[in-house]
Amino acid sequence: MIAGITLRRAEVRDVPVLLELIRALATYERETDAVKASEADLLQYGFGETKSFSAIVAEQDGKALGFALWFPTYSTWVGKPSMYLEDLFVLPEARGKGIGRELLRELARIALAEGMGRLDWKVLDWNTSATAFYESLGAKPMREWFSMRIEGEAALHRLSGD
Repeated sequence: MIAGITLRRAEVRDVPVLLELIRALATYERETDAVKASEADLLQYGFGETKSFSAIVAEQDGKALGFALWFPTYSTWVGKPSMYLEDLFVLPEARGKGIGRELLRELARIALAEGMGRLDWKVLDWNTSATAFYESLGAKPMREWFSMRIEGEAALHRLSGD
């Protein structure tokens, strides 16, 4: 572990800071206005009756410096549960200290402890520094796969036929 940096599972009290970090990530990814999530959404889906995600917060002296947010999936090919890393973000002023590496190491520990067969995530094609970082840790780009999405209530209604 890095001196002075702690990693811990996010708790209800972290909802406001998680939303702040999500907004900072959106700004970094040039999507400042894209975040529709609210504190109520994070509270409901991360800490409510039916959890949709889990998160880790990296902090120093009580100040959040980064986070990782993930959820379980299932790999039919591996035949085991998997972990999908939705977001990993470290504030720009805290980069270069090994926080991102420690967040990924902690996710790997969790995945192993929970019997998961793999860890998946996406990286933006223009984010070459992140791609190089992930590859330095042993991640392999899946260039033959690309993302598909149907987003929004209207689009989902069209698809559902309702």
